[in-house]
Amino acid sequence: MHEALEFLKTHERRALEELVEFVGIPSVSTDPAHAGDVRRASEWVAARLRRAGPIHVDTWETSRHPAVFGRWDGAPGAPTVLVYGHCDVQPADPIEAWHSPPFTLTERNGRLYGRGVSDDKASMLIPILAAEACFANGRRPPVNLRFLFEAEEEIGSPSMPGLVRAHRDDLACDVALSADGGMWRADRPSLNLSSRGIVALEFTVYGPAKDLHSGRHGGGVANPLHAAAALVASLHDADGRIAVDGFYENVDPIEPAADAALSRLSFDEAAYLKAVGAPATFGEPGFGTLARQWHRPTIEVNGLYGGYQGPGSKTVLPSEAHVKITCRLVSRQKPSEVADRVRAHLERHCPAGVTLTIDIDEGHGAEPYRVPADNRYIRAASETLTEVFGTPPDLVGMGGSVPIVTTFRDTLEVDTVFFSFSVADEDIHAPNEFYRPDRFRLGPRAWVKLWERIAEGF
Repeated sequence: MHEALEFLKTHERRALEELVEFVGIPSVSTDPAHAGDVRRASEWVAARLRRAGPIHVDTWETSRHPAVFGRWDGAPGAPTVLVYGHCDVQPADPIEAWHSPPFTLTERNGRLYGRGVSDDKASMLIPILAAEACFANGRRPPVNLRFLFEAEEEIGSPSMPGLVRAHRDDLACDVALSADGGMWRADRPSLNLSSRGIVALEFTVYGPAKDLHSGRHGGGVANPLHAAAALVASLHDADGRIAVDGFYENVDPIEPAADAALSRLSFDEAAYLKAVGAPATFGEPGFGTLARQWHRPTIEVNGLYGGYQGPGSKTVLPSEAHVKITCRLVSRQKPSEVADRVRAHLERHCPAGVTLTIDIDEGHGAEPYRVPADNRYIRAASETLTEVFGTPPDLVGMGGSVPIVTTFRDTLEVDTVFFSFSVADEDIHAPNEFYRPDRFRLGPRAWVKLWERIAEGF
């Protein structure tokens, strides 16, 4: 292990140069115009994995974007660890809100800025660097390794369930370690024990057959934007509780262990509000901010648009309006069941004078996930982070979704430990996403130590 850690220290500058190159690939999986860039990012990952050591590397094609698989079986009798990450990123829009080009990794004020650097390119490059360090100077990793790096996570991993089922034998392992996820805060280490599920919908409200003059026709026909706003408002009551009939079915009370963990955390609500720039917290009554973010379901509007969007004014009554929605799920909620309930609610509350179409994104769905705190691999990760950071990690939840982990659970019958060195405040999915350079240095060392600890536990 000492030689591996020394190798990492010696090659820090080269690793940063590689991260610059990786972030420079605009691998936006949701935009067909970037399909070639997404493939280029996958090819970059495959080539980098081959350079790391004697790893057998394949590219697995899907109907959308390719995935990269790696395999090394040079530790007979040792456990097998599956390393997961993703190389696709969110769109950089709005571009004008960035302080530097989004696909040019830029160091500023002690931070590394670039789209996808936190979610998930730096954190997924880290275990590749760790593997290379273990192979350096003729040595070898202490565990058998599998790697699965996909390029569809940001669109809900639609190809992954079928791909994992088709390659179940190739991916067989004792535990999955996810480079995707992220820690709760920068000043303390943490381990995520849960992630919320997700389902995505989009609806369109249609009014007149064409855009109309708002002076000539306003007050005569229904405005689709007004109708869309009314539908959005109907999703919650005045206190912030979701008003969709049956939405809270299969939502269990917060588990006692999770509730106890919440009570032990130090959370400064004023500092949180200052960091996000909001005047006050808001949400479902009866729960604190962290409980709402980690352990309660939500409906959020991600986009509402229609009519004139340019500078100045245009007196138009638009012919249609569009709304994008995602629901975060907990407990025993199923994406399809929640989607059906939201659909029924929208259809029942559609205002007069307009028509409504609803599209459920079947590929962008995932069930909630949870791993027990006493899981042996969680303990190994906790001991590793304690060694690296000098303090035990907080046990927390994750408000976001990582669709692949339920696939690993159901198909490979293994638990997933989130072992990411991103931090929740790094503006992922937003302009000016960033990563902390010290995490990029600490991360590979921690992965080497965790593999060693896992090997010693058998």
